[in-house]
Amino acid sequence: MKKIVLSIIALAAIFALVGCGAEKTKQTSQTTKSEEAAPVKAKDDSTKTNVPTVFIHGYGGTINSFGGMIQRLSNEGKTKKEMVITVQADGTLNVDGQLSKKKNNPSIQVLFTVNKDNEWNQTEWIYTVLKYLKKQGVDQVNLVGHSMGGVSSLRYLTTYGQPNDTPTIKKFISIGAPFNDFNESAESIEDVLANGPDTKASRYTDYSNGISNVPSDLPILLIAGKLDKNNASDGTVPLNSALATYSLLKAHGNPIEYQIFTGSNAQHSQLHENLGVDKTVANFLWK
Repeated sequence: MKKIVLSIIALAAIFALVGCGAEKTKQTSQTTKSEEAAPVKAKDDSTKTNVPTVFIHGYGGTINSFGGMIQRLSNEGKTKKEMVITVQADGTLNVDGQLSKKKNNPSIQVLFTVNKDNEWNQTEWIYTVLKYLKKQGVDQVNLVGHSMGGVSSLRYLTTYGQPNDTPTIKKFISIGAPFNDFNESAESIEDVLANGPDTKASRYTDYSNGISNVPSDLPILLIAGKLDKNNASDGTVPLNSALATYSLLKAHGNPIEYQIFTGSNAQHSQLHENLGVDKTVANFLWK
């Protein structure tokens, strides 16, 4: 009888130990699962240099025009915003921040106090900004311009080329820039890319006349928006206008690319908020 009782007690103890072991294993499994589910930060594969990228807003633009893109790219570790340069109506500069000259792909945001002025004045203001940066010891910059900012940047290049009192332009990106004004056209995009626009606005003619001033080794990216397959426009700038200078620059010898974005996020003012545009800009500048 004693043996039976002792056997029952021993079996009960064994079952209790097994139960505790199972519970411990279960808890360990849950902890492991939680650790595996933790988000992993994407690896930043961008090349880092101390060459600043100068962002220039369009007609009516504000600090918000490129502020979001720069912040998103900063969050991804691809750039670091180091300076804001505000150009007054008389061409004087208010500078906020300082370039560290570290290899962190620094960004400079340019703002125009008179943000609805003409492209000729904007071109002179860009020249003033670049001369200031040269005096700060900057030898190279990238230019990124949205809309009128892209128009004025190309006008700067076709007017002044590469003057000795400014940094060398290393790369240039235009986003939704109306290079042939706002002329609607029945031409196919293939024809425009191959031969340029049939109807040439005075702005485009100025580019043609000044193309010899543009450094022929300057890599250029043209970004355009298209709302849908039936609307060859970003809602403001026709697709053919945003890509009008492709043939001109290619014939000049420039390494040139273009990319068309489609959908509601390709609307003119949404292009600089489009995550796909962010990625394309970062890859072209820094990858």
